[in-house]
Amino acid sequence: MKADIEELFRANGGVLRRADHPLFSRRLDGLRSRGILESPLPGILCLPGSTNDLVIALRAGQLWAGPDSVLIGRSAARLTFWPELEVRRYDFATPRKRHGRRGPWTLTQRVTPPELVWHHHGLRIAAPELTAIDLASERDGGDAIDRALRAGVTLDRIQAAFDNTRGRVGNTARKRLLRDSRDSPWSEAERRLHALLHAENIKGWSANYWIGLPNLETRGAFVDVLFKSRKVVVEVDGYEFHHDRAAFERDRRRRNELVLAGYTVLNFTWEQITQSADWVIGCIRRALAARV
Repeated sequence: MKADIEELFRANGGVLRRADHPLFSRRLDGLRSRGILESPLPGILCLPGSTNDLVIALRAGQLWAGPDSVLIGRSAARLTFWPELEVRRYDFATPRKRHGRRGPWTLTQRVTPPELVWHHHGLRIAAPELTAIDLASERDGGDAIDRALRAGVTLDRIQAAFDNTRGRVGNTARKRLLRDSRDSPWSEAERRLHALLHAENIKGWSANYWIGLPNLETRGAFVDVLFKSRKVVVEVDGYEFHHDRAAFERDRRRRNELVLAGYTVLNFTWEQITQSADWVIGCIRRALAARV
């Protein structure tokens, strides 16, 4: 390609819409006919294979969807608060009456409040609080909300996004999941534990509480649930956060420091919380009674 065409693509993030560059249209058509460029979407041009890069694929999708479109769903989560999330489809919303699908790119009609639109990577993206609400559902649970909370999105922001998008299908389940998020769980297992504690009317605890531990390299640690007045810690053990040797070693050191600092530490797994809830609650009650 000539230098001016190469510069044109660089200036447009590796992808462009043919209609936006009428002075180059004939040359762009020639490059496409020779296979030097490809058109993954109608009217959109890029280098062959470049849409294997997620950001370029999303830029191509936004050019196709239009300037008022907003990236939503899993792709929005991937770019804002859930970087390890697998993405196979690129979803865009537009306020215009337009629907369509081309390969992994999809377009649906939906109005996105301007205050819930971020500008990131040259894209218009649904804010993380809106994306967390979008991805929360009866089927998938509150994992997206938990991930957003863990990334620093506040529950107040998520609640405000919900209040700003009322009347949507699935909001009954989202409202319940938000109610279960009032203690800011960082995982679905923590969410289940919090629900158990509320159901059993067990009070006096805080979630994700920082405890200073001077002998740890980090000088302290967050614990999943703390009964501060009784010095009882309840931890939820999930494979996702403890699946390698280094994490295992850190957890053992952390637990020992908590015990040596005078805390009773209880550890429960997902299976125990979901399948042996009565036993879990019984253990917590006995630990609290022993620390009166």
